[in-house]
Amino acid sequence: MKIKLETTRLLLRPFAVEDSRDLYEMNTDLEVVKYTGDSPFSSIEKATELIEFYDQYEKYKMGRLSVIRKSDNKFLGWCGLKYHPKEKIVDLGYRFYRKYWGHGYATEAAEMCLQYGFNKLALTTIHAHVHEQNNASQKVLEKCRFKFLKKILYDKQPAKLYILHKKDFIKKNANESSQLKK
Repeated sequence: MKIKLETTRLLLRPFAVEDSRDLYEMNTDLEVVKYTGDSPFSSIEKATELIEFYDQYEKYKMGRLSVIRKSDNKFLGWCGLKYHPKEKIVDLGYRFYRKYWGHGYATEAAEMCLQYGFNKLALTTIHAHVHEQNNASQKVLEKCRFKFLKKILYDKQPAKLYILHKKDFIKKNANESSQLKK
């Protein structure tokens, strides 16, 4: 399955082997992985292995996607939906190079992934979890209209679980469209 999503500034596409170096470098920044519970890749080859064996696109028609800035073709990070078969839920996740934080890229990419999930995949609910001290990621979720559900442990770390229902997402987009027409 070929997933290609676009916003005004961004292209979201499946991981490609040429993303290996960026995934490796981004995940070696301890500030980037501080709240994720993930260990940095030990090598570019390990990042390449992740890409080569990543099967979410074929299995579930979704997955984490490389986020590319259209103006200069720069890899900014990744964003996307992931199916968790054990829990039978879909979650939204994102991670960006630190130098691209604070530019609205996470919110823009997340909104596009939510549109894809609700409109193309006909999902009714999307979850997200974030470390309880990761205030910036919590703000992204709140901008996307996620609602806090409860505190949880995720990968043995204190986290907050958020949820977004399709009806709330559609209502948000309808309200924004009607405001633009005024």
